[in-house]
Amino acid sequence: MARLARFLAPLTLALGLAAGTAQACDVAGAKIEEQIAAKSELKEGANQQALRDLRTLRDAAIVLEAYKYGPECERLLAIVKTLAADPEKAIEQSGDTDEDKAESIAEARKPRGPRGEKLDAPGEAKPR
Repeated sequence: MARLARFLAPLTLALGLAAGTAQACDVAGAKIEEQIAAKSELKEGANQQALRDLRTLRDAAIVLEAYKYGPECERLLAIVKTLAADPEKAIEQSGDTDEDKAESIAEARKPRGPRGEKLDAPGEAKPR
């Protein structure tokens, strides 16, 4: 699922830029969090990454909604709903347990300054 999130974000943005249309997307009305919370499989400790991935995708839909990328937001919501509806399949699909890869993804998520330096707090550059 982490792979899905990593590849889906740029694709979604590119599709949004190409479409350029603003349509309504109702993330709150989709009740994604309720759907996720209702699945006991996702509450198991071994499935925490799948749970985080679903919530990351939901958050990406919120960002798309805020920037008025309605069609892309709706598409992403449809994907999240599909994955949340069948958590066993979602967990099976997300089965990448490569720790080095996970560490590199976590490192890539850390905020960077204009010259690539790591940021400790908003606006603070950490010396190398």
